[in-house]
Amino acid sequence: MTTHSAKISPGSQVCLHLAVYLEDGTEVLSSFGDEPMRFRIGDGTLAPGLESLLIDLRPGADEQILADGSALFGAHDAGLVHRVPLSDLPEGFAPEPGEVIQFQAPGGQETPGTILSVDKTEAEIDFNHPLARRGLRIHVHLIEVS
Repeated sequence: MTTHSAKISPGSQVCLHLAVYLEDGTEVLSSFGDEPMRFRIGDGTLAPGLESLLIDLRPGADEQILADGSALFGAHDAGLVHRVPLSDLPEGFAPEPGEVIQFQAPGGQETPGTILSVDKTEAEIDFNHPLARRGLRIHVHLIEVS
């Protein structure tokens, strides 16, 4: 049963709209204007740092939250920056600095990588979360908690 006294806590089932914007206002993702997101806190749908911003919100909450990407997605790890031979990238792909592309990780899951630089034989790719080094504005409208 959902009541207005319910609030988000670990394990809560939630229904909400969520948008993430860069400091310059660029929208990174948004469920506004589409179906709301439905998930359980802790199920891996959202990064744990992002989930932590939702704890204690109650249905009807409409919040704008400023956050540092590293607090939400982890501090930058220099060990996740790699030089990759261009021959390992998809055939015909011309990487551009700043571009974020998906890579297949050894376990089968996809992971994003941000192209930092490109020379004649290699691309330097940062496999840290693409938003980890950014200032962010999070907009959340909580519809339901159970």
